Amino acid sequence: MAPLGLSALRSRLSRGSSAKDWQPPEASWSRSFGLGWQSPFTVRYASNLDDGPWHGMPLGGFGAGCIGRSSRGDFNLWHLDGGEHWYGSIPDCQFALWEQQGDQVRVHALATEPTRDDSRPESGKPLSSWQWYPASTEETSTGTYAARYPLSWNHYEGVFRAGVSCEAFSPILPGDYQRSSYPVAVFRWTLSNPTNKPLELSLLLSWRNTVGWFTNTDSSAEVHFRDDGSPEHNYAPAIGAGEGQRNRWVDGDGLSGVLLDGKRSTPLAEGEGQWCLALPDTLEGVELMRCSRWDPSGDGAELWQPFAADGVIPDSNNDRASRKGEHASAAIAVKFTLAPGEIREIPVAISWDLPVTSFATGVRDLRRYSDFYGVDGCHAAAIAAEALRDWTSWHEQIEAWQAPVLARKELPEELRMALFNELYDLASGGSLWTAASSKDPYGRFGVLECLDYAWYESLDVRLYGSFALLQLWPELDKAVIRSFARAIPAADATQRPIGWYFTQGRGRVEADRKVKGATPHDLGAPNEVPFDATNYTAYQDCNLWKDLASDYVLQVWRTFKLAPTGEDLGFLAECWPAAVQALHYLKQFDVNDDGLPDNGGAPDQTFDDWPLKGVSAYCGALWIAALEAALAMAQRLQLELGLETGEEQHTFSGWLEQSRANFDKLLWNGEYYDIDAESGTPVVMADQLCGDFYARLLELPPVVSEANSRSTLKAVKEACFDNFAGGSLGVANGLRRDGTPLDPNGTHPLEVWTGINFGIASYYRLMGEGKTAEAICSAVVTQVYSGGLQFRTPEAITAVNTFRACHYLRAMAIWGLWATHTDWETIPGAQRA
Repeated sequence: MAPLGLSALRSRLSRGSSAKDWQPPEASWSRSFGLGWQSPFTVRYASNLDDGPWHGMPLGGFGAGCIGRSSRGDFNLWHLDGGEHWYGSIPDCQFALWEQQGDQVRVHALATEPTRDDSRPESGKPLSSWQWYPASTEETSTGTYAARYPLSWNHYEGVFRAGVSCEAFSPILPGDYQRSSYPVAVFRWTLSNPTNKPLELSLLLSWRNTVGWFTNTDSSAEVHFRDDGSPEHNYAPAIGAGEGQRNRWVDGDGLSGVLLDGKRSTPLAEGEGQWCLALPDTLEGVELMRCSRWDPSGDGAELWQPFAADGVIPDSNNDRASRKGEHASAAIAVKFTLAPGEIREIPVAISWDLPVTSFATGVRDLRRYSDFYGVDGCHAAAIAAEALRDWTSWHEQIEAWQAPVLARKELPEELRMALFNELYDLASGGSLWTAASSKDPYGRFGVLECLDYAWYESLDVRLYGSFALLQLWPELDKAVIRSFARAIPAADATQRPIGWYFTQGRGRVEADRKVKGATPHDLGAPNEVPFDATNYTAYQDCNLWKDLASDYVLQVWRTFKLAPTGEDLGFLAECWPAAVQALHYLKQFDVNDDGLPDNGGAPDQTFDDWPLKGVSAYCGALWIAALEAALAMAQRLQLELGLETGEEQHTFSGWLEQSRANFDKLLWNGEYYDIDAESGTPVVMADQLCGDFYARLLELPPVVSEANSRSTLKAVKEACFDNFAGGSLGVANGLRRDGTPLDPNGTHPLEVWTGINFGIASYYRLMGEGKTAEAICSAVVTQVYSGGLQFRTPEAITAVNTFRACHYLRAMAIWGLWATHTDWETIPGAQRA
């Protein structure tokens, strides 16, 4: 089956739509409002996270916490505790619209009917007095949800006489290291009257006071092993805690709204702070109403009955603190009349100020936005005011940076869509962005490998997945690399059990957490001390991995060469000592002195369930490319900064000469490279020449000849793509030359890894094989965005409709497609610093 184009994909996702005057914006993902999935992907392992397919685009800045609103209109994703995940619909967090023309009244909350209140499962059917918006069916559409991150749209149709649409976004601006951190969402409502008689309208926003909810009440941080051998920790957020919450009106500074506050500790604790719901104070011809407090735990009639009857809400400013067991919601509404043909635009801001994020007991950080709004958690109104003042400028800047990608019509529309939408993970991937310091002038930054593998910036994964960060926020990419540079010399002799051995029935095998000189796999986890306590994962002994040192060196040189802000010799010099130490550490695994590090028989590289033995094509090619990069670094540092690097140049040149002499001799089989030199495994490994891709991308001497590269790519295409589900799923990691599996029950070889596929596609494009690159990417994008995996892109999908490890960092490798188009201009704004 050939991959679907975006028009066909939209037809599949939004069939039944009768919209005539509104179409989803170009290069956006869209779906009929409230339309369910017949057979979405489900998890491969029972212990992996699977919230179901109702995911939409996240709102909120990087590291600020974010909220997500799905295509059925509910707010259901609450990543407000740094690095942690809570999913659940809170029905009273919602917009609603009342409409009257003559004696005919229509009123709906702008979400489909909820089944239960996930914050209070004991309460049964929530808000039973509310009238919910009808969902689309296969035959009839009641509206459309669309998203092109960081923009999303809800267009409602066939229910109200008024034209009703809403565009939502946060100021995610490349090269802007202030506004991209803001905890705010703007909702741009556009309401029109297409009839020949006046229409009375009232727009309502209700919100639950959740101050104090998003903090872990389990202080043990005890680590367990899942059924797939990976470590995890307990997360027990304080969902439903309401004691001490209070709501009050707020006016001035360009807004009118309601503040939702809570108890405060000294110093401020995680989860404490404020929310703000706000409208501009410059709206003319409207009746503003504010209800500072109503009880969401019952049927909701207290708020809904007057709104449904007359478009009004109780006008109150009761700031009484909640008692234990109570819940406090607030609401604002604006009522106005539209003349025939009139169009009105109403911006609404939702902001939050929860500046503290905590980790292990006694360990905390301040979020990046606190550099601009202070640390006391009292500035939600000020953040909302800036949003209401500047949202039009923010929107223009978003359109400007997206324009060059949209203009590249030679890239299929579904791939331009995915380029934008895969950036979602920078906000909702448990991202951590700390306040600045003299040592880290842009703060420290990290994104989780995924929510199931909850540790920051896995180096092997970000080798692929960091292309987006490099091109759009290069100072954050540098911040991550600097963290690895500081971690390489560190040591931690704490013994830990290695999970893979448990899965193999081989009992308890322990290893040091971090060996001095070894390149760490990750920058730690949100339940410990991120950036300082590295190598959180204990599935494998990462001190033995044969790709991490090469990954680090290549990323240093890549960031130096490709950052849109230009070459930064200071950054290169800062990372150089760790690069030297990392390469010397890795060289010790060259057990037979052929110049190439040897894999040890246990999975010891990014395919960490796939044993390799002896010299391997994947790790060997990365090693050769890394030596070339290290030599290039050494020469630049000596020539331009006067650093003495002659000894390193001599050493690395010798290793490189020996490695190159033996790589083809040990691995080339006349058509492609054997997976390794000693296991005899007869498969075509799809990503065997990642090192050659990197070398060519960075204009270093290629690892292999062009003839060998092209022959290998041909074999990979035929065996792992064309002969695997007819190319409809993507490239499988490793199959026999005829496309059959070596082990029908295998794990990694039979999976399609989304980020690996995007990386391989970038290699094909770099080699001038654009059609193959597009076919691979289109197959993966179609599976993800038609299979209910949007905004939770997994690491892996399979031919039996399962997935593993959603919200995965590596999928941002799709930005490698942009990096390999050397004639394409830099994204506007990304070069700012």
